[in-house]
Amino acid sequence: MIKVKIVRVNKKAHLPVYATVHAAGMDVAACLDEPVLLEPFSTALIPSGFAIELPEGYEAQLRPRSGLALKHLISLPNSPATIDADYRGEVKVILVNYGKEPFTVSHGDRIAQMVVARVERVDFEEVEELSFSQRGEGGFGHTGVAAQS
Repeated sequence: MIKVKIVRVNKKAHLPVYATVHAAGMDVAACLDEPVLLEPFSTALIPSGFAIELPEGYEAQLRPRSGLALKHLISLPNSPATIDADYRGEVKVILVNYGKEPFTVSHGDRIAQMVVARVERVDFEEVEELSFSQRGEGGFGHTGVAAQS
């Protein structure tokens, strides 16, 4: 387990919490003075009320909550959103309403999940060609739709 420093930039903020013992992501709640109405096919930037200091070599990813996506078509258009280790500002969540009905976000509503993960940095080596692979240049949809037996 790693230690991550956290500060409430708004005293009424709910800090992220794991809902269950084996949850990969922590629930992130909205920190609002008044509800935000998210009209169909619109976006809103929702504050969380907290800021974090991740250790070097880590990132935090913000991801949609499956229940909001399934029941209301509420998602994060930039999912996963990345919070870099050197960012010190308030964590904010971009929400989008893909549904046909307006959706209200209220203070304390769990709006996203946050996963902290190790990040590897790369050093590119420019070459004339890449090595052979069975897949080659097969891209989007190249394996078809049906499950392979």
